[in-house]
This record gives sequence, structure tokens and C-alpha cells, in this order.
Amino acid sequence: MKNVASFIAIVLFSAMGYAQNGPKIEFAAQDNTIDYGKISKSDNAVRSFEFTNTGDAPLLILGAESTVSSIIVTKPSAAIEPGKKGKIDVKYNMAAGPIRKTITVETNAINYPDGRIALKIKGEVL
Repeated sequence: MKNVASFIAIVLFSAMGYAQNGPKIEFAAQDNTIDYGKISKSDNAVRSFEFTNTGDAPLLILGAESTVSSIIVTKPSAAIEPGKKGKIDVKYNMAAGPIRKTITVETNAINYPDGRIALKIKGEVL
């Protein structure tokens, strides 16, 4: 019995050592996607990806950009403290037609591979 209790204690302490500590980012938008829906060219086209730092260290948004020039991305410049919220604003230039674009965000978050997150916007400009 004493050996079993010792084994369980060792396993529990080992598992705690593998727990990941650091900043974690969780986005409010389902599947990290914002759907503009069907909108007119007169829409201001600004939408925000809201997120929370659910980790235990400051979260840094190191970069946020799109591969196309039709999107302007504004990211927070200061670190987001644990438990706090932040947002990344996206402005689309409203060219007529379907919207299917991706924004790549680089962070120090440990819950995404290499801290890179793909945010998507979709919809249609009438």
C-alpha cells in the first residue's frame, strides 16, 4: 500500500511539471472568424476580434497582418495582462464581391503552435 501511495504521489508531481505556464489567448469569435454577412459599400467595414489572456503571464501581440493590401489591421501595442481582454481591429476596403480573407497574428501564446493564429473574415459586399 505504501508503494502504491508513493507511486501516485510521483505521478501527480510529474504531471504538474508538464502543465504549461505562460500566456494563452482565447478569441470570442467562433472558429476565429468574423462574418460580415451581406453589406453595402457604405458600411465602415471595421470589425474587432476580441480576445482574453487566459494564461498566467503577459500576452504580447507581436504582429498582425494580412497578405492583401485591402485590409488594415490594428493591434494592441501594450502587453495584455492575465485575465484581461484586448482586441484586434480589422478594416476591409469594401471592394464589391465576396470577402474571404485571412489575417495572421503572431503572439507569445503557448496554446497555438509557434504562437501563430489565423483569423478569418468572410461575407459579401453588394
